[in-house]
Amino acid sequence: MKQVLITGADGFIGSHLTEMLVAQGCRVRALAQYNAFNHWGWLEQVGCKHDIDIMAGDVRDPAFCRSLCLGIDTVFHLAALIAIPYSYQAPDSYVDTNIRGTLNICQAARDAEVRRLIHTSTSEVYGTAQYVPIDENHPLQPQSPYSASKIAADAMAMSFFNAFGLPVTIARPFNTYGPRQSARAVIPTIISQIAAGKRQIELGDVSPTRDFNYVEDTCRGFIALAEASATIGETVNIGSNFEISVADTLNLIKNLMASEVEFIVDEQRLRPEKSEVNRLWCDNGKIFSLTGFAPQVSLQEGLQRTITWFCNPDNLKHYKTDRYNV
Repeated sequence: MKQVLITGADGFIGSHLTEMLVAQGCRVRALAQYNAFNHWGWLEQVGCKHDIDIMAGDVRDPAFCRSLCLGIDTVFHLAALIAIPYSYQAPDSYVDTNIRGTLNICQAARDAEVRRLIHTSTSEVYGTAQYVPIDENHPLQPQSPYSASKIAADAMAMSFFNAFGLPVTIARPFNTYGPRQSARAVIPTIISQIAAGKRQIELGDVSPTRDFNYVEDTCRGFIALAEASATIGETVNIGSNFEISVADTLNLIKNLMASEVEFIVDEQRLRPEKSEVNRLWCDNGKIFSLTGFAPQVSLQEGLQRTITWFCNPDNLKHYKTDRYNV
């Protein structure tokens, strides 16, 4: 990888991937979603901000995507709408960004003759596990408009491999967490509310299980996929092969933060009954066999790093702990 494009670089995972690739000596072109405030999201906080080429724009515009991919060796396509609750309210916007945006990037990458395209999927496409651990052959179940849009986006990306020979790999990360994650996700919701001094924290259903992965491990997984030719044309999970319930995660965080906080159910945080994904547990055997990649950061270590970051007042101020983030 010489000249790298990261779409969604202004987001949680994208900003960490940007830092990691710059540290490895890559020249990074980073896409931040255009806004009238000229704000670059989490790229405003990275130490390498002045060492990257930041472009503001939107993957929904095909002409812009063509210019974005010119001269690029490897594309990491992370730009997407990802909030599941908001997809219930605005499903049309998920089609535009996640499906059409992926189509635009694939067409632009093909025209630019890029060496590799790593397209970002999500474990949400599997829905509630029919068997565990979940391997890449598990059936896909669209249990929310968000997951439906990602299933379609994955299919669009893979069609460009099959029809046009575009060197696509679909990276399917399970539940990533860490510094800078949006408070729409459960781990930052718990930590930020405790760090803000709340005696009661509001959550949705705490019975589902998840396969949590520290953000640096997820980024290392992306890079491993891009560096291995055996992953071209493949869909590959990135996960820990470890399952834990949200309730047990809450108690682990409480212990790490020495908190006596009480959990209460917030009805607006509950998904519709058939939309809740009750169980996720990653089979990560494929990525290990193709690349040798294995996660390095344990859940306890990753949570402690995340807690330390959130407890810094300069970081916590970016979060509205008194408001539900849809």
